[in-house]
Amino acid sequence: MNKRHLQILDLLTKYKKIEVTKLSEVLGVSQVTIRKDLAALESMGTVVREHGYATLNNSDDINTRLAYNYETKQEIAKRAVESIKDGETIIIESGSCCALVALEIAKTKKDVTMITNSAFIADYIRKYSTVKIVLLGGEYQNESQVMVGPMVRKCVEGFFVDKLFLGIDGFTFETGFTGRDYMRGEAIRDMAKQASNVIVVADSGKFGQKGVVGLLDTSRISKVYTDDGIPAEYEEYLKEKNIEVIK
Repeated sequence: MNKRHLQILDLLTKYKKIEVTKLSEVLGVSQVTIRKDLAALESMGTVVREHGYATLNNSDDINTRLAYNYETKQEIAKRAVESIKDGETIIIESGSCCALVALEIAKTKKDVTMITNSAFIADYIRKYSTVKIVLLGGEYQNESQVMVGPMVRKCVEGFFVDKLFLGIDGFTFETGFTGRDYMRGEAIRDMAKQASNVIVVADSGKFGQKGVVGLLDTSRISKVYTDDGIPAEYEEYLKEKNIEVIK
């Protein structure tokens, strides 16, 4: 994926739907070039092309979600990993920001043990021998490539760690931290019971969005790693709840 592809995804994330002519004008390239870019992005599963315009693919496929705001998420991941020590054991949940956290750990840390319910993450960093991966068993969700269900609870009960990293699909004052899947929400709650500190990693676009499933009470969250785009009112609210916000 090249720089212009990332710019197109950023624009689609912002506007949800955008015309080929507008993309051509904003990015300073021909419409033919934009159509080729969109064809490449469609082949990756990240966009859907219609006559004269494109929209984001709203699939829960982790590869699709990973492409949105990639550079921002990568910077969030780098900052979050600064809190992890060599030799530490952590739990990491599924999600695009979490996948990049896992990759950054694999690249920069030694002898870290990662406990996860994400088959995608286990595969994503499999080439890095410096990280030990413990993949929790459970019912496999094909699209998100994540394990859920009672077996996750049973598997994770034997571990006690300092940190759980998780992603979110939304946060509002009324709902708190939310996700889009009930079974994944249950898995998060089960994993959170085994961690002293629960850490959210999410781009600022999630704040003001509303998922369909509540995840954890706000009081259970220790830190939020995000970017400078987080609205000031949400940042202030989180700080009032004794949650450290790191941008």
